Amino acid sequence: MNEFTLPVWVVAAAKSATRILIGNKFNDTEIIDLPNEKKSIKVPVCSAALLDNGERSLAISHCQSGLTLDITRGVEVWAYIQFNKAINNESFQSETIVENGFPNWLDFHGGYGVGKYESSGYPCISKFARDLLCINLYPLLPKGSSIRVEIVLPEGKDRALRTSNEAFGVVEGLSLIGTQAEVQISASPDQLKSCRRTLQKICAKSTFDGCLTFVIGENGMDLALKFGLPANQIIKTGNWLGPLLVAAAENGVKKLLLFGYHGKLVKLSGGIFHTHHHLADGRLEILTSLAVREGISFDLIQLISKSTSVENALLTLEARNPEAVSLIWGRMAKEIEIKSRNYVNRYLSSSMEIGSVLFDRKRQIRWAGFDGVQQINSLGLILK
Repeated sequence: MNEFTLPVWVVAAAKSATRILIGNKFNDTEIIDLPNEKKSIKVPVCSAALLDNGERSLAISHCQSGLTLDITRGVEVWAYIQFNKAINNESFQSETIVENGFPNWLDFHGGYGVGKYESSGYPCISKFARDLLCINLYPLLPKGSSIRVEIVLPEGKDRALRTSNEAFGVVEGLSLIGTQAEVQISASPDQLKSCRRTLQKICAKSTFDGCLTFVIGENGMDLALKFGLPANQIIKTGNWLGPLLVAAAENGVKKLLLFGYHGKLVKLSGGIFHTHHHLADGRLEILTSLAVREGISFDLIQLISKSTSVENALLTLEARNPEAVSLIWGRMAKEIEIKSRNYVNRYLSSSMEIGSVLFDRKRQIRWAGFDGVQQINSLGLILK
């Protein structure tokens, strides 16, 4: 089983199309070199052909992550390739990086179905994916030419409707994100073991000051770093928050910050400590309970219970009653801290402080519990 992330299948199609364009015969397997690793991987490609009298080429691959419940499973990837000659003695160099993060010899376009940042219009593509493209395409580039790469995901726009992409400012399709070639299953025991090893390494360092931050997923990690949280104290947890809270206490963490999207961390305020939606949801039910505890009017409680998502409930409430939003989400942040401490002390006696900081779909940091505010202030950062 070829269990690779979406960027790998994108690069395999792009490399196949490039090889066809320079005159090679089609091969149904591409050898993909990995950034910062000596090993290579073999990736299947479905087809490739020349277009426009040999001026362009197209190759197609199908993403197979090996996960039955993965949104990208079976997604078809189209890669269009075209070479452009240098104009006015323009120099193409692998070291010259342009505004979108690519070298000047690689003209990358996110076509239909590829997610784009709403704020800039640039394709949502991780550094790993960019590096993967560069190291696999640059050796094939004819001298004095640049290469235009357009990626199309025919089902990308529809598939993205089942993701939280819009919560992180990504619209129109699927993100080309990931930090490695192999699929990392956020709900698997292997992911939990990996996070525990990372936690133990951080806590064992002589420079460790007892402070740690847990984030969920690539978007949480990205925003945490941009906000200014210390990179050497951040662990991307996946969905195994409960066992990792206990592991943090066991390894001597004194102050732990839970930093994440409110639509994910709301589960903790209801006592659900494995946050993968295939295992447990109940988010709207939890939100309704929080509203009841804050004494919100019955008509607003009904509005929450009939919403299609936590985010939609937030947007509707903000339009109707901003004060109610402040009460409910403030209670959510508070309950996350209380429930998390209770969870840890169910298994061991610990004085570890647990703070919570929540951001919304526009990647704006909006709410924090008491301990969350204290921990942020101690770092010299400001919650707007």
